[in-house]
Amino acid sequence: MTESFMGPKTRALLRRGQPYLKGGARYDRVAAASEQAGFRPPRQLIVDRAEGDFLWDLDGQRYIDFQNGWATNPLGNCHPEILEAVQAAQRRYGFHWEHPLRIPVAEHLAALSPGQALPRFSFEVSGTEAVEAAVHAALCHSDRRYIIAFASSFHGEGLGTKLVSAYDSNNYVGLEAWSGGVIRAPFPHSEAIPPNLTLAQYQDYCLWYLEEHIPRYVMAANNIAAVIIEPALAEGGNWVPDPTFLQGVRDICDRRDWLMIADEVLTGVGRTGPMWAVEHSGVIPDIMVVGKHLSGGIEPFAGFSARDDILGDNPRATGGSTFAGTPAGCAAALKTLEIIDRDNVLDHGQSLADLAQEVMSDWTERFQIVSEVRGLGLLIGVSFEVDGYDGVHVARTVRDEMLKRGVWALCDFQPQVRLYPALNMAPDVLRSGLEAMAEAIAAVEQSGPQVGDYPAWPSGNVGF
Repeated sequence: MTESFMGPKTRALLRRGQPYLKGGARYDRVAAASEQAGFRPPRQLIVDRAEGDFLWDLDGQRYIDFQNGWATNPLGNCHPEILEAVQAAQRRYGFHWEHPLRIPVAEHLAALSPGQALPRFSFEVSGTEAVEAAVHAALCHSDRRYIIAFASSFHGEGLGTKLVSAYDSNNYVGLEAWSGGVIRAPFPHSEAIPPNLTLAQYQDYCLWYLEEHIPRYVMAANNIAAVIIEPALAEGGNWVPDPTFLQGVRDICDRRDWLMIADEVLTGVGRTGPMWAVEHSGVIPDIMVVGKHLSGGIEPFAGFSARDDILGDNPRATGGSTFAGTPAGCAAALKTLEIIDRDNVLDHGQSLADLAQEVMSDWTERFQIVSEVRGLGLLIGVSFEVDGYDGVHVARTVRDEMLKRGVWALCDFQPQVRLYPALNMAPDVLRSGLEAMAEAIAAVEQSGPQVGDYPAWPSGNVGF
């Protein structure tokens, strides 16, 4: 196995942990698959220190942070004011459930909810738990049995959220016996559109499937409790639907008497520009799940907001846990929201999004391996495609070349690299990171899968 991409301290600690950690044996398998396909093994990184727009690995290499704690640090790494607020809450309250910070957090979130229409809030620990609690509340409120979710969606890693997610077909292998209450609908991705259809026609088909096909052939409409949707499908590849699609889903829910659940765990709190991604389409959901950004990346904090009639008195809709709404988590959320408002962070984030659009606008023409650049605010995805090659390996190679140039971004098991810059990132840092990414793409395009040490793309396979 080639490990030349990793520094000695990183390599040593990873090797030390492989016998003990879940999935520790997987890297060797993934690395072997990459080498068999003609690519270097994916590079790994362990964070030694993080501050603001940057982080450092165990071997002292500094990186511009586009990974952003898996889109969890809206104000950059280790924001000092949030750290101070968390420590003050811990010193004062320790951990007690009956602390006084819950009420101002709930008040603040009610005032910020879309149309101020979701006044009730249920505290949870993580996005996964919040989605499960939201789905349970919808089922209990409607006294119905089925939930509709969309292809490529990701709603968490608990048992219930694995079933609701449609990340890919492997996500729920082994869970078939538990999945009777979930119906999956197609989502209008901007790539991989069915032959002979435009994107607008495919969107119309997806809405028709939701409103007509499912009730007619899959499940009676009066046994469907809710439709859950990410306003932009993040983990599945940062897919951004046309605003009219969410409007169509909202209209169908109204006509069919279904609740609409918006999963804003990743897309909320300014990630896509406005406070909530649903604002792009003017849609007001019945239930909205929040998390990640709300506590500034310092403490676990999540939950869901809902209409008064859904959460005001619904004793069957149990949720929460021992560590839901901790004093530290609530303090982090209050301070994060204060800073976002005080420092006009959403306006700054939109200016960064405009800058990213400017820098990346010609990438599909400039680079033949880039099939699409898409984004909504600072939720950005770049897709890669090379004839005869698995796009996942191409995307990983680009990500690895970015790491060599001091930029850290996300690349999982899809042919995309995803970027989540902090909403308050310095403009020159964002520009520098994007220019380094362009250099990485150019290097991969010119030299092939194994940049520097291996042959270029075989002629005739790339389509150049």
